[in-house]
Amino acid sequence: MKLRIASALVVLSLIALAGIDRPLAQTDLPMAKPETVGVSSKRLERVKAYIQDYIDTNQIAGAVTLIARKGKVVHHEAQGWRYKEENQPMQKDTIFTLMSMTKPIVSTALMMLWEDGKFMLDDPISKFLPSYKNQMVLENGQLVKPARPVTIRHILTHTSGLGLTPLKPTGATEGTPATSAPPQPAARPTSLAEMVERAAQYPLHFQPGDRWEYGDSTDYVAVLVEKISGQSIDDFLRTRIFEPLGMRDTHYNVPREKVNRTSAVYRPLDNGKVELFRKPEFREPTFGRGIAGLNGTAGDYFKFTQMLLNGGEYNGHRLVGRMTVDMMFANHIGTGKPVYVRGNGYGFGLGGAVLTDPAKAPDALSIGTWSWGGAWGTVFWIDPVEELIPIMLIQITSYSHFNIRPLFSVVSSQAVVDSLADQKPKVMGYETPR
Repeated sequence: MKLRIASALVVLSLIALAGIDRPLAQTDLPMAKPETVGVSSKRLERVKAYIQDYIDTNQIAGAVTLIARKGKVVHHEAQGWRYKEENQPMQKDTIFTLMSMTKPIVSTALMMLWEDGKFMLDDPISKFLPSYKNQMVLENGQLVKPARPVTIRHILTHTSGLGLTPLKPTGATEGTPATSAPPQPAARPTSLAEMVERAAQYPLHFQPGDRWEYGDSTDYVAVLVEKISGQSIDDFLRTRIFEPLGMRDTHYNVPREKVNRTSAVYRPLDNGKVELFRKPEFREPTFGRGIAGLNGTAGDYFKFTQMLLNGGEYNGHRLVGRMTVDMMFANHIGTGKPVYVRGNGYGFGLGGAVLTDPAKAPDALSIGTWSWGGAWGTVFWIDPVEELIPIMLIQITSYSHFNIRPLFSVVSSQAVVDSLADQKPKVMGYETPR
C-alpha cells in the first residue's frame, strides 16, 4: 500500500511538472453539448480540421480556439505546439500575448467610470490632461488650430488624431511650415502618464473626428482610467474586471511561475512557413498600457466577451449596464471613415469594430457584431444576433499573407444549424417584441 501511494505521488508530481493537469484551470467554463444550443457537433469538426491544416503545412505552430453560443462553450480545442522547438504541446490554458485585444478591455474600464458619472463622452480630454488644451493640427505641412477639441469619444473610436510619437517633422508656429522635430528625451518614460505628457508637444495628425486612424488613442483611454480612478491601469483591470470575472490568467506581466504556460511567438518566412521569433521566457515587469500589453488565455477572454454579450454581467458579477453595452456596440463614426484594419463593411463603436454591412465584410457574422484582434494573430467576435462568440489565439508576427482570421469566422458560424424560425427578432442582441 505504501509503495502504491508513493508511486502515485511521483506520478502526480511528474504530471504537475509537465503541465498535464492544467486543463483543470478551465473547468469553470460553462460547457454544453453543441446540439443543446443549436450547433452541430459534426460541423464543428471542420473547425479542428481547418486549424490542423495550417499546423500541418507549418503556417502556424499551434492554436487555441473557443466557440460559445447562447452562453455555453461548445468548442474549446488546443492544437499543435506551444513551443515547437522544445516539443511542448499547446494546452487549452496556454497564455498568449494578446497585443491589441487589450484595447476592448481597457475601453470597457473607461466606460465603467462613465457609468459612475465622471465625464461626458464629448468632454475634451484636456479636462483631465491640461497640457493637451492648446494642441495644433498638422495639415499640409503647416500647423493650424483644431476645428474642435479632442474628446473622450474620439479616443475611444480612434478618430482623435493623437499620436505618442510625431509622424512628421514638427516645431513650426501657426501658419508656418513644420521643419524640425523637437528633441526626444534621453530617458525612457517610467509610466504611461509620463509617456502621454511628453507627447503633448506633438501636433494632431488630422482634425479630430475627420477620419479613423489606428494608432495610440487607447493609451489615452488607459491614462484617463488612471487619472479618474486614482489607480494604475494594471490595478484597475485586476480589481474591477479580472478578479470579478475569474480571469485568473490575464496579466500585463506574466508571473514567473506561469512562464512555462506561455506560447512562443513565430514569424512567417517568404515561403509562408514559420520560424521561431520569441521563445517563452520571463520578462521584467513594465507599466501597463492601453494599446497592448495584456497576456491571457482563451478561457479568460471568453469570460470578458460573454460578460458583454450578457449585457454587462457574468456569473453573478455585473461590470456595466445593458444600455452601456448597447452604446459600446453602436457605430459612432458614421460612414466614409474606413476601418481599414478590420476591412470593408465595418464601422467602429466604443472600443471595438462594429459590423455594419455583412455583404461587404470579410467575416461571416451578423450586423452589430463587435470585434477586434491583435497584431500577433489573435481575434474575437461577439455576434449579438446569434449569441455567438468565436475566439482564435495564435502567435505569429504577421498574418497579412493569409486569411486565417476571416475564414475562422466562417468555419465558426457554419456550425450554427438551428432554424431561423427558432430565433427571436433582436436589436443589438436583445429580444424585441414581434
